[in-house]
Amino acid sequence: MASAHGVREVAYFNCPGGGQVWVEGTTAYVGHMRHPHGTSILDVADPKNPQLLAEIEMPPGTHSHKVRVADGLMLVNHERLGPEQPGDWQGGLGIYDVSDPAKPRHVTDWTTAGKGVHRFSFDGRYAYISPTVEGYAGNIVMILDLEKPEKPREVGRWWIEGQWTAGGEFYPWDEWVPPRCHHPLRLGDRLYVSYWHHGCFILDIEDMTEPKLVAGINTSPSFPHPTHTALPVPETLHGRRIMVMADEDVAKLWPHAPAFTWIVDITNETLPLPIATFQVADLEGEGAPQEPFTGCHQPSDRYAGTEVPFAWFAKGLRIVDIADPFHPTEVAHFEPDPPLGFERPSSNDVTVDDRGLIYLIDRQRGLHILERI
Repeated sequence: MASAHGVREVAYFNCPGGGQVWVEGTTAYVGHMRHPHGTSILDVADPKNPQLLAEIEMPPGTHSHKVRVADGLMLVNHERLGPEQPGDWQGGLGIYDVSDPAKPRHVTDWTTAGKGVHRFSFDGRYAYISPTVEGYAGNIVMILDLEKPEKPREVGRWWIEGQWTAGGEFYPWDEWVPPRCHHPLRLGDRLYVSYWHHGCFILDIEDMTEPKLVAGINTSPSFPHPTHTALPVPETLHGRRIMVMADEDVAKLWPHAPAFTWIVDITNETLPLPIATFQVADLEGEGAPQEPFTGCHQPSDRYAGTEVPFAWFAKGLRIVDIADPFHPTEVAHFEPDPPLGFERPSSNDVTVDDRGLIYLIDRQRGLHILERI
């Protein structure tokens, strides 16, 4: 049976294969892990009775598992997933007018070489993306201006020195994991960029055309998990500026106990300092290695106050209070039942809407709409 503390389920919507969920107003947008499902659009005005409004499909060998919406504009990622796609298909971003969510109108596709875009954030004007680009090894940081959605325009880009192979940079990672920008998040004139097994970076984007490195921090290879999210906290906590740095429990460099999240003091942003960690109680089994998709996946980059919802793969939703950043504390959780044919859930993403409702999506099962109690 499902386990819950501090939250209760309002509704469940069956949409298996969910990768990401985003809510704008009273409309929920779900990106899917596997074709033919691309993006599902749901009316959640009555959260107890979600209704499917529209669906966008994807071709074989591709997926569109990430979605963001602002000011009536929806962006979805396009990424190669496997060796074969339709001959004229390219990775990048799909851009849609969703001023009427029931009738999404395709505006254009922004395309790029290689696999495409993995993950991104979007503020209604600028998209902060993680594309593969011709002449570069792995995914890099890019900023797109969507003032004219029909003509996305690159504003700036940044990469780790060594990624620009076409520019003659020496590539130093033949014996290591290739660099890969996972996704950037903006706060003010900074970008907080997760970079997989290369940690995360703080970039100064006061001049968006020339992002500049402020600092970086990496817990790998001491810990074998990749950095999924670098989430800046807007308010100071205990007089300190804080970043939540979440590792993802996949792509382990060697067998290890489940991934967890770090709390990092960035008061002196040139010297990021880990000051605490959080792990779900009793998950590690005295430090014994466990299979992937057991531990941390990611925090919601939308939340209220100091309670941060996390999608914690096999352990569902965990809500962590970081009011005291030296002692992050779990204050609520929801562990859904595993779907038929599976031994455990795989909670993949979580977000919060303006009403305070929590949306938790599972890779196998579907979408849970929850409320804090």
